[in-house]
Amino acid sequence: MSLGLQVVAIDGPSGSGKSTLAKGLARALGWRHLNTGAMYRAVTLAFLRSAVDLDSAGQVESALASLELRTDAEERVFLGDEDVSAEIRGPDVEALVSAVSAIPAVRSRLVELQREEARNGPLVAEGRDMTSVVFPDARWRFYLDASVRERAARRKGDFDKAGRDEALPSVEAELERRDALDSSRAHSPLRLVAGVERIDSTALDAQGVLALVLAKIQEDPA
Repeated sequence: MSLGLQVVAIDGPSGSGKSTLAKGLARALGWRHLNTGAMYRAVTLAFLRSAVDLDSAGQVESALASLELRTDAEERVFLGDEDVSAEIRGPDVEALVSAVSAIPAVRSRLVELQREEARNGPLVAEGRDMTSVVFPDARWRFYLDASVRERAARRKGDFDKAGRDEALPSVEAELERRDALDSSRAHSPLRLVAGVERIDSTALDAQGVLALVLAKIQEDPA
């Protein structure tokens, strides 16, 4: 049995099913779910509202200093007292979140917040640098992946349910753009690191992925 933080850390590209898996694991384990992607989206929304120039270190630092970001047990995301859980899924945030996430000062601040969450008890954390940077000592670490075509189909399905009309080719192109940005940034890029188990979910449904990962966790219980 390995030692480590009481954390299940999950990384992977957009549309690979990280959120669905993390929520399912949190329910099954009775742990909290930390959606770090939603945290980055909230920062992006805050920057958009304040018209922050991403090339201005001073404006970025000032915006981060005044940032009031929190999540709750129901996985809602707040800026101050405002629930922005729906607004952070909008197209303006979608288009800018990778650029905001690539800013070292942003990542440093959110890593602090994410590690604070782990000190409050066991959790399932998902994102793009959970296994490599934020929780490298997590007891369980997984990299969830799928083909870009499958990920685009899943993302379009989410958009359809939300009443957002997006053509599949444009969704796929946006995912490819996000993948390139996330994996090439200098600070905390998306990557599969040694010791992390890769799960290919292309041919698996959500329940199949959940069952597979739960079985692997049960092989090395807390």
